Amino acid sequence: MTTESLDRGPAPRRLVVVGSGIAGLYSALLAAEAGAQVVLLTKGTLADSNTYYAQGGISAVLDEPAPGDTVAAHITDTLKAGAGHCSEEAVRVLCAEARLDIAGLQRFGVTFDLDDDGDPALGLEAAHSAPRILHTGGDATGAGVAAALIRTVLDFHAAGRIQVIGHAHVTSLSLGGEHGDRVVGANFLHDGRNLGVHGDSVLLATGGAGQLFAQTTNPAVATADGLALAWRVGAAVADLEFFQFHPTCMVLPAQVREAEGNTDPLLISEAVRGEGAILLDANGHRFMPDYHPDAELAPRDVVSRSIALHLAKLGNPNGHVFLDATVIEKQRGHGFLAKRFPTLSERTRQAGVDWTREYVPVAPAAHYWMGGVVTDLHGRTSVPGLLAAGEVACTGVQGANRLASNSLLEGLVFGRRAVEGFLSGDSDAAGPLAPALAPRTGDRLASSAAGSGAHATTALSGPPAPLESMESMDARTAPSDGFSRHALRLLMTAKAGVLRDGQLLAEAAEVLGSWEGEVLPLNVPDSLDVREHEDANLLLAARLLVHAARERRESLGAHYRSDSVAPPAAVDDLDKRYTMSRKASLVHD
Repeated sequence: MTTESLDRGPAPRRLVVVGSGIAGLYSALLAAEAGAQVVLLTKGTLADSNTYYAQGGISAVLDEPAPGDTVAAHITDTLKAGAGHCSEEAVRVLCAEARLDIAGLQRFGVTFDLDDDGDPALGLEAAHSAPRILHTGGDATGAGVAAALIRTVLDFHAAGRIQVIGHAHVTSLSLGGEHGDRVVGANFLHDGRNLGVHGDSVLLATGGAGQLFAQTTNPAVATADGLALAWRVGAAVADLEFFQFHPTCMVLPAQVREAEGNTDPLLISEAVRGEGAILLDANGHRFMPDYHPDAELAPRDVVSRSIALHLAKLGNPNGHVFLDATVIEKQRGHGFLAKRFPTLSERTRQAGVDWTREYVPVAPAAHYWMGGVVTDLHGRTSVPGLLAAGEVACTGVQGANRLASNSLLEGLVFGRRAVEGFLSGDSDAAGPLAPALAPRTGDRLASSAAGSGAHATTALSGPPAPLESMESMDARTAPSDGFSRHALRLLMTAKAGVLRDGQLLAEAAEVLGSWEGEVLPLNVPDSLDVREHEDANLLLAARLLVHAARERRESLGAHYRSDSVAPPAAVDDLDKRYTMSRKASLVHD
């Protein structure tokens, strides 16, 4: 397939940014502001990103923090939520530099909500030891931040400082340089043509892969594109077994889904539980205290797993539980929910639930991928010229389970640091074992995602995945005779979702492998159809995730196996990081 070039002769130093979430927008602005030539490619419109749908806020310890709060406390909370699997150095950077990038956002037009005294209104969310969550528009932080950054990006575009190309689906990265191993640009589909753009570095800020699962809080564009792009040029990836499921997503009645054309659940922000909402089962029992001392404010992997386990215990593993927000309205006064959560109040009302008087049916849904493309503290991957920031990257900050509201912060802090490295001319590969990313207890290269069942143990009798009944077909009998996105989502939800075991993962690997005759995940499709490229990316991401989940036989953080081996005596052994690159072929090893 031939590629037309956008370049017209020699060009100044240029950064190609792929993605328009918080990491991509913020990085593009910083680079352009510093005088670099910036090309921003986004698959849909600038607003099509996980950032836009984020509700809760951005965690940060400001110059004047909440009483008793400190940067050290934020570090401790992040490490604790990450189940001991975080890079401590990366967490220190994240928490210590947070205030710098909050100021950066404000400089680009973001305004945060204030309290009655005119100070930042700081919310409390699960696993945070103090209120430190900045929000805007109540429960529409992502939309507010994205809108402000998009306005500024468009201003830069109008001034000729950023070239914005929308509806540009990046299909592959170009390699060049003296040894042919440096990323020197990107190829993309646009208006039925295959185009290319040169760059001195390419920054991936493509977000996650919620579309791997039947129920997700992610928009339709979250199809693992950045992970696949990086993998195909040999970049190392890690921690892919850790996929966070948001515990409280509204289960919309079938008639509402059909009327609105919406098959995705509505995320009910963690901030709602932070304000005092509780979880009840169908019997009206508040069950979370039975599973964790922090109850509804436990880390979100704990809450999601507890919901799944509790539903199984009640004999209804495919059902849902209820979020009781009426207690907030009773405690804080009439009208509080509408003021604090205006968007959620409207959306739940549209779905037929008055949450000031009624319970909201909720269940877990795929939300955030802790793993991704391995980077150092300046966004450098193991491939020269290739940078990554935000959800697509694996900095070590999120560990085995992301602390609430640290995701937008990570995109800011490490997006900025990636740009700083680029501007300094130091954007070459650091390698997955760079000092900043020294393995917590040692690395090893994974051998094969498709191969032997060495780690496929006999499944113990455990509860099935909790979201199966939300699809018209039982996910455990997902069709294996042919690939479709629907079949992939059912398979991943049933066998690699909230609850896993060795047998289910082995079955998933077998089916995924059987689909490779139809969809070749290691190769770039010779097609102008965006959907074919997304299918290949999703299948590759599924293969990588399932392999990583099979490799980690013990439960840790968001990765829960009902057949988990007993935790080893040495924490070092529990905390292995499974790093993979294309050198360890998924198919042929």
